[in-house]
Amino acid sequence: MSFKDVITNRFITGFSGSDITVAEIVLTLGITFVIALYLFVVYRFITENAFYSKDYNITMVAMSLVTAGIIMAMQSSLVISLGMVGALSIVRFRTAIKDPMDLLFLFWSIGTGIICGAGLYKVAVVVAVCVTLAIALLRFIPESRTGNILFVGHHGDISTEDIKKTVEPFGRIINVRSVNVTSTGTNAAFEVRVKNADGMVSAIKALSGVDTVSLVAHDGEFRG
Repeated sequence: MSFKDVITNRFITGFSGSDITVAEIVLTLGITFVIALYLFVVYRFITENAFYSKDYNITMVAMSLVTAGIIMAMQSSLVISLGMVGALSIVRFRTAIKDPMDLLFLFWSIGTGIICGAGLYKVAVVVAVCVTLAIALLRFIPESRTGNILFVGHHGDISTEDIKKTVEPFGRIINVRSVNVTSTGTNAAFEVRVKNADGMVSAIKALSGVDTVSLVAHDGEFRG
């Protein structure tokens, strides 16, 4: 038997669907479901998203099960394996995920399905525990003051320097995002870091000629 025949036989033998029994399928999906259910509970308690979506959480559990089934199918059949590679290469998911924590849990759910589908249950359990501990520990690390966007609408002789001097006792202006001048007045946007938001807003509002003052959280998506 030539070297080519040996490689071919071993490759084809590795995709033997008869090796996977119903009991093994049920066991794999059962363990995947338990770990995914743990992920469901962790996401519910850790996420800080005010608009918590139970459907999204359920989707992650189902995604783990589907991924585990796909991995088992790919291990059992060469045809399915090649077909899935081709199918997944043309799939495009266009749902926007804005919260980085949601992206982490989505990848975690897919990873759980892949690991369990490969039969590495201990790895899936250890990963689940380590990820949970990492999230819990890192949340205790204090963060620096986050930036805010300050919107000021004014008319008259108020300049950007006047606004900067008013902000200085309460924080600092990091950057001037935009200045829009119209026939009725000026609208300016500043990226600021403040220690006393209420005091700063009150001080700016007290300036002669200021019409509106707004301070909003900066989520990184502002475009001037």
